Amino acid sequence: MNRFTEWLPDHVDRRIRVVAWLSFIAQTTIIATGGAVRLTGSGLGCPTWPTCTADSLVPTDELSYHSLIEFGNRLMTGVVGIVALLLFVLVWRIRAERRDLFALSLIVGAGIIAQAIVGGITVWTGLNPFIVGFHYVSSLVLVCVAAAFIVRMHAVPGPREAAVPGWYAGLTHLTTAVLALTIVFGILTTGSGPHSGDTNAGRTGFDSELLEHVHAWPGYALLALTLLLLVAAWRLKLPTLRWTVVLLAAEIVQIAVGLYQAHNGLPPLAVGVHMVLAALTAAAMTVVVLRLKRPVRTDAASDDAELAASAR
Repeated sequence: MNRFTEWLPDHVDRRIRVVAWLSFIAQTTIIATGGAVRLTGSGLGCPTWPTCTADSLVPTDELSYHSLIEFGNRLMTGVVGIVALLLFVLVWRIRAERRDLFALSLIVGAGIIAQAIVGGITVWTGLNPFIVGFHYVSSLVLVCVAAAFIVRMHAVPGPREAAVPGWYAGLTHLTTAVLALTIVFGILTTGSGPHSGDTNAGRTGFDSELLEHVHAWPGYALLALTLLLLVAAWRLKLPTLRWTVVLLAAEIVQIAVGLYQAHNGLPPLAVGVHMVLAALTAAAMTVVVLRLKRPVRTDAASDDAELAASAR
């Protein structure tokens, strides 16, 4: 074993925990910077990819501030990639006993590479709204994977068993599906609205006003389902209770922001907040789903370990 391998953690230590949180923050931040690109009309501020112009990797004096915004988002991709690589390296030594963490770190790293390619395709297609929407979805998924890593790094490794009744797990998965539907209709609504990312970018052609209402319907269904989950978790003292409260709070704030932007002509800042909140809501839903199971009870030690993990 060489000196570098000896330096790597042989268990989930503070280094892994800190970098895992940095990964989650970076994945969320790049959604915010990507939203800034779109909402300021800077989507084609760098008209080519992977360089900014045909002759320059970075913005030139002839380009406008839109180029700086777009290039800043591209630089953020590098930051996200570096953090993901560091996390992958840190879990390398424990990859055998913590295959879950190793797999999640690998998914994040591969996802970032794929994201960069999709970003290039987005530029090459002149900000096709469907590809822009897919770009956002993939970013949101990576936020959820980063959240899953944080949950799993505090969990006891090994076989897992159901921690909730079957009907409750089914209701949770239904809630997850409704959340996904809400996000999809939100993306279609944005893709048909005024924030195209560039004055010359196309739109989906759908009726944006109608889609605003269609987007709201599953949103309210999501709120009702989450309330049911919360009441059941409270009555049955289920391990999902704490994060169901977080999920409900995120949904309430998200609905409030959605109503505000719908009644005020879609102000860019509100739309950007709505985008980030959607990712955070999906992350909270991810945690709730992961709380549906617990390590298989073999002795009192595993009970104590899981209790300590759930308290974090």
